[in-house]
Amino acid sequence: MRTEDFIRLEETYGAHNYHPLDVVLSEGKGVWVWDVEGNRYLDCLSAYSALNQGHRHPRIVDVMIAQAQKLTLTSRAFRNDQLPLLEKELCELSGHDMMLPMNTGAEAVETALKAARLWGYQVKGIPANQAEIIVCDHNFHGRTISIITFSTEPLYRDGFGPFTPGFKVIPFGDAGALEKAITPHTAAFMVEPIQGEAGVIVPPEGYLREVREICDRHTVLMIADEIQSGLGRAGKLFACDWENVQPDMITIGKALSGGMLPVSAVVGTREVLGLFKPGSHGSTFGGSPMACAVAREALNVIVDENLPQRAHELGAYFVEQLWEINSPYVKEVRGKGLLIGVELNDEGGDARPFCEALRERGILAKETHRNVIRFAPPLIITQEELDWALVHIREVLRS
Repeated sequence: MRTEDFIRLEETYGAHNYHPLDVVLSEGKGVWVWDVEGNRYLDCLSAYSALNQGHRHPRIVDVMIAQAQKLTLTSRAFRNDQLPLLEKELCELSGHDMMLPMNTGAEAVETALKAARLWGYQVKGIPANQAEIIVCDHNFHGRTISIITFSTEPLYRDGFGPFTPGFKVIPFGDAGALEKAITPHTAAFMVEPIQGEAGVIVPPEGYLREVREICDRHTVLMIADEIQSGLGRAGKLFACDWENVQPDMITIGKALSGGMLPVSAVVGTREVLGLFKPGSHGSTFGGSPMACAVAREALNVIVDENLPQRAHELGAYFVEQLWEINSPYVKEVRGKGLLIGVELNDEGGDARPFCEALRERGILAKETHRNVIRFAPPLIITQEELDWALVHIREVLRS
């Protein structure tokens, strides 16, 4: 079967909830992927940062195969020998007290929201069913009904109401707006340290420190959604580390499995996550021995190969080179580590044609927020591979 055959099948039998580039991939290794006709591409999206360790990292593949031959699923009705080790290792790595495993990023966010409300009622003393959680405009935390409730993107919300009460939206990057929005009923503030889907928006320096201080002053939990920005992507283990900020909870996902299967988690303080009791929350596949074994090795790879530092150094080089491109279409280049957005001006317009042109030259990137090209290659990429990509990126942005 050829590319057009697979596309025709997908368009016929699949729900049309995505608008992918017309390339049909069948193999991946490291930073490279191949389509069904044998064409090679440099992956500059990393499955929205789920492939920080690259495609099919051999260490993670070996662990997954070994665990699949032993035990894949127990449910949480029974204990397994991998979950306690992941809990310990992830808590020690993140500096938190407790961990709660789930599967997808959206599940991790929902878990953090439930934990924040529980803490609000049982610890802060908010009257029953009156807890508020503050979020930022242009956020992206997932696709569940509760999460799209506080999205400001009409496409994510239209046709899906009624929505879940208890959320308040403020401008991103404005610490003063947070302080004004807090009431005695505020349980938590949830924020992405870098807004990925909004176009790789980096807040002003010092913003996260101010947020931490405001939350402490008003007895409000700080929740950092690091599903996309964490695990080395932004040049530190977590993007909050750039300002030495420790949130009360962090949601983690995507690269937690190195792209092998859905694995997510919430890490946080004992005061918060310790409030869950048997039956109050759960997941059949969350914390499975397969997921935990894979996640443990995915974390080991991040540490052993020093991927955060690689992202920091190569990201700074990549941004510098992108800024030097003399393009009539580029308004701004921004990001941290290897999470980079190139915003196009009015003359550049829609970013999709630029992504299609890059595809024709062997580079896979994807538009976000219509006029931004997002570059987020696997953190194992080399400078030589970046230089190869830059030759083609220059051609596309200049033409």
